[in-house]
Order: sequence, then C-alpha cells, then structure tokens
Amino acid sequence: MAGKIFYRERGKVGKGEKKPRFRLVGVADVNLKIYGKHLRKNELEQIAEAVGAELIQLKGGEGKYEEEVEVES
Repeated sequence: MAGKIFYRERGKVGKGEKKPRFRLVGVADVNLKIYGKHLRKNELEQIAEAVGAELIQLKGGEGKYEEEVEVES
C-alpha cells in the first residue's frame, strides 16, 4: 500500500504572491520527516514521487463558520 501525503491550500496567500501556497497537514504510511510547513505544489509532487506516495488535497470549508465566530473584547 502506497503512503499518502495530505495538504491544503493556505488561506492568507493569494495567487501571484511569491510565497508557498500549500500547507502540509499529515502523512500516512510513509517513513518521512518533513521540516517545512509551507510548500509549493511542485515541491509536494517531487516529495511524493520520491517516496512513492499519493498526494491528497483536502477541501476547505466554504466559510460558513467564519460568520458564527464572535470575538469578545
């Protein structure tokens, strides 16, 4: 069974910015240590290919909970 690498798109980085857009969330069944938290898509693809893992992008919510959260002062 091949391992899996789970990642999601970062919320505070827009397209065109020169910052890594993806955040590593978890790794399953792969003997691997990753020290970076924010990675570029091609970096994730290279890592997955090197260790024989499958990349799985997690789908984010649609912001329905952001409206419900109230910050008390």
